[in-house]
Amino acid sequence: MFTLLEGLKLRGNIYIVLAFRLMLAMALYTLCRAGFYLFNADYFAGLHAGDFFRIFLGGLRFDLTAVLYTNALVILLMILPFPFRFHRTCETVIKWIYFIFNGAAIAANVSDFIYFRFTGRRTTADVFRQFENENNMGSLWLRFFADYWYAVVCWLALIALMVWLYNRVKPHGPMLKNKLMFYSSGLIMMLVIVYLVIGGIRGGFKHSTRPITLSNAGEYVKDPKEISLVLNTPFALMRTMGKTQIQKVAYYPEAVVDTVYSPVHIPHDTIPFQPKNVVVIILESFSKEFFGIFNHDKENGTYMGYTPFLDSLSQHSLTFQYSFANGRKSIDGLPSVISSIPSLGVPYFLSPYSGNKINSLASLLKPKGYTTSFFHGAPNGSMGFQAFMNLAGVDQYYGMTEYGNDDDSDGIWGIWDDKFFQFHANKLNEFKQPFMSAIFSVSSHHPFKVPAEYEARFKGGPLVIHRCIQYTDFSLKKFFQQASTMPWFKNTVFVITADHTSSEIQFPESRTAWGYYSVPVIFYAPDGSLSGRSEELTEQIDIMPSILGYLHFDNPYVAFGRDIFREPKEPFVFNYKDNVYQLMEGDYLLQFDGSRSVALYNFKTDKLEQHNLINTLPGIQARMETRIKAMIQQYNNRLIDNRFTYAAQ
Repeated sequence: MFTLLEGLKLRGNIYIVLAFRLMLAMALYTLCRAGFYLFNADYFAGLHAGDFFRIFLGGLRFDLTAVLYTNALVILLMILPFPFRFHRTCETVIKWIYFIFNGAAIAANVSDFIYFRFTGRRTTADVFRQFENENNMGSLWLRFFADYWYAVVCWLALIALMVWLYNRVKPHGPMLKNKLMFYSSGLIMMLVIVYLVIGGIRGGFKHSTRPITLSNAGEYVKDPKEISLVLNTPFALMRTMGKTQIQKVAYYPEAVVDTVYSPVHIPHDTIPFQPKNVVVIILESFSKEFFGIFNHDKENGTYMGYTPFLDSLSQHSLTFQYSFANGRKSIDGLPSVISSIPSLGVPYFLSPYSGNKINSLASLLKPKGYTTSFFHGAPNGSMGFQAFMNLAGVDQYYGMTEYGNDDDSDGIWGIWDDKFFQFHANKLNEFKQPFMSAIFSVSSHHPFKVPAEYEARFKGGPLVIHRCIQYTDFSLKKFFQQASTMPWFKNTVFVITADHTSSEIQFPESRTAWGYYSVPVIFYAPDGSLSGRSEELTEQIDIMPSILGYLHFDNPYVAFGRDIFREPKEPFVFNYKDNVYQLMEGDYLLQFDGSRSVALYNFKTDKLEQHNLINTLPGIQARMETRIKAMIQQYNNRLIDNRFTYAAQ
């Protein structure tokens, strides 16, 4: 190895030296991961050699992001196309920046060798809030160093290794004597490196790729507890810094809060479990205002909407006049629909607790013999859906890779809806019954294109998204036409909803505190057992418990929504908007900022959110405030304590 290092030193190219320093940091992170495992081997019992390879390989993705963030200043100083970067003073400055920042990152990783035992997860930014009121941090640190001296020794050993290896390779130059060549080549290299760094920090270069966060570690694990082994502590700290912090609250004593509101469902059903197939269809950006059937009063009674098939299907389904999403993003919608977990401030699987054990339709139905799957026509891993489905217990994920024909892609988001819905129907026909499957559409999205073959067919309306809505509605029609010929169809319950409303808005009612969340929730059973229009409130988090209720599921579980079929609880809707909690009950919407109620509206009569009734209806306001406090307390405290499953009670 020494010979190799000396060879690099002789070459002295500054870009090779930069690459070496970044790889050195990556190697140190891998050593930290190995140390993290060795210090906590009991927690990760049962891992095999193949598991280690998968986890360590996946961890490189998160290590790269952390290394690039940590060494951003080093990278900048080494790629600026000016001669001063070769000067001894500049090199000394770069060296100490490297030692200080990477030394701190290694310290964070090593601290979790020990602290993980107390928290069960990688340390996140909430650790600063946790200890912000401690006045004896100095003595605590001294005690930490004394009690866990062996961790300190590990840190010092890693620092010594870092310093020794860093000093083996140094840049020499500039090697290009021609000034024009020096500056032009330096500028080109700087642009290339900046581009690569941005991609490395984000976790990829695809248009639909979100910057990776903690939940993406779920792609590389078989058990949520392995997530901490995939991650590194600097990454966990950076990705949660500045995020909305979830804290325990104590509006009520723990012995009392369950009497106000409890997410624990204990079925008392005398009818045996009915193993019907379940298909959940989540439509991208499908606001309720796009439907004709829900908006007969619009445009002087002439409004037809842009969903002729869904309007027709709704006449043979159970629908709701007042149905709502629990969030405003796709990453809010999926946990709400599949796991009955609302989004409060930070989307659940962007939170530091995304590795917690959770219920889902898949995890609850699999013990009943169900085959479980999820379909999303985007590139695999897009939006973090694959990771979430893995954690939710879904067995099979079908994305753009499994579809296997990029010619059917829209070139930006994924496979066109009509093609992918047909693919979904054909795959369902291959599954052993009973099955639970969910599909998430992609085409009703900016830049609002439809396939060339349908451009003349769909005329759209005032909004650019209207053509896409017509196209996806047509794609659903083709799906149901195909599915209706298949043997599993009549033994299936379908649920159709949206992930969230569209950013494209036609009617002013859709810009209200409730209009921003107004999405369809449609239950359809080909045997005719579900029909009618309900005036009750319902929301995405009601979908999971209601499906379980329809099937006469007989085991306890945790869900923040209600079973509309078996539970006589008063209907409610719960979401989070602009840093305030919202609760809808009866005719009213209450906004609560965590300490006091700030607004109260009659959403059924105040169509445009013009009359704030705060403090004018004290009985209604007090009742709603009581419930919303209990809901916040149940959500926050159970999330922090990892009690989102009944087994964890």
